[in-house]
Amino acid sequence: MGVKERQEREREAVSRAILDAARDLFVAEGYQNVSIRKIADRIEYSPAAIYSYFPSKDDIFFALAEEGFRLLFAPECPGELAIAETSEPIDGVRAAFWHFYRFSRTHPEYFALMFVDRSVPRITNLRERFSFLSSMKERITTLIREAIDKGQLPQGTEPHTVFRILSTAMVGAAVVQLSARFAPGEDPDALARDTLEAALAGLRAGIPLSFQSKTCGDSSARS
Repeated sequence: MGVKERQEREREAVSRAILDAARDLFVAEGYQNVSIRKIADRIEYSPAAIYSYFPSKDDIFFALAEEGFRLLFAPECPGELAIAETSEPIDGVRAAFWHFYRFSRTHPEYFALMFVDRSVPRITNLRERFSFLSSMKERITTLIREAIDKGQLPQGTEPHTVFRILSTAMVGAAVVQLSARFAPGEDPDALARDTLEAALAGLRAGIPLSFQSKTCGDSSARS
């Protein structure tokens, strides 16, 4: 291994250590309560060394948010496989939002940081960096449009409104699960599944909707 390659690996290892330490601290103590010095102390580095990898604490968060969203949406649009298997768009919609809930189970630290902590910076001004997020959300709203076109959701329903309603339902179920607010023997996954099915049933029944989504690029995350 050459010197340059070794240095690059060492730099990647330190960057990984910074991100892992920051993620754990952000989740445990809240983003606004964590300083660069606290992150540096966790990995036994100097604050100046941290700044040589990330210009600011916000940049550390943005790197973690990008990782989290790529984990959420990798390797393909959740729900498209369900359509391939059943040819029913509503099954794809269901699978997409169930995948969202499952993400909170498999990557709880990322979920808490991305969707729960209200103090994290917004990603609105980094649209180019997070363009893949808008693209993936559009693919999910396309599934919703297909369900509407096929009569599986009422005609005239706004797809982005449906996206908001279903994502909010799953965020709520995930937060309750992450907070461990259950009596002994209660199943958080069963509650999440019932919440999703209840939301879908209400939408399919054509309940009056008062909420209107204003921007298709918005997110349930801090955007």
